[in-house]
Amino acid sequence: MNKLYSLIQKRGLILAGIITLCASGSAFAQNKAVDFKQGMPFSDGFVAGNTLYVAGQQGPDANGKVTGTDITVQTTNTIAAIKKVVEKAGYKMSDIVSVTVYITDLSDVPAMNKVYIKEMPDPKPARATVQVAGLIGGAKIEISAIAVKH
Repeated sequence: MNKLYSLIQKRGLILAGIITLCASGSAFAQNKAVDFKQGMPFSDGFVAGNTLYVAGQQGPDANGKVTGTDITVQTTNTIAAIKKVVEKAGYKMSDIVSVTVYITDLSDVPAMNKVYIKEMPDPKPARATVQVAGLIGGAKIEISAIAVKH
């Protein structure tokens, strides 16, 4: 009888552990693309476990074109594009833990920072800012992000 009781206890603990892992989402999370457009070589975002990877976003207008050469307009639109991907994936902007800013002219960083400080929630995520020779579509800025559900 003691042997049977011991076996039931062990299986119960194993089952409880499996249920806990499933409920937390950490063991069997589904990976999924966010805003994948057929024929494109990338998705706008990708969820792996509890982490969202947001592809480099630019600030297009309603027609999909980058508007103007003003870094403040492009930065505002770029952060709005990130927010769209983040929310579509079921995350919040406050879940963003890291961003990489690609910018074509380092003299635009102070103006970009004014918009960034206003639009990104506190505490600000970790950030790298990199000057690049050019961006697709003539954009002056592109930002990628990583978000983690807490």
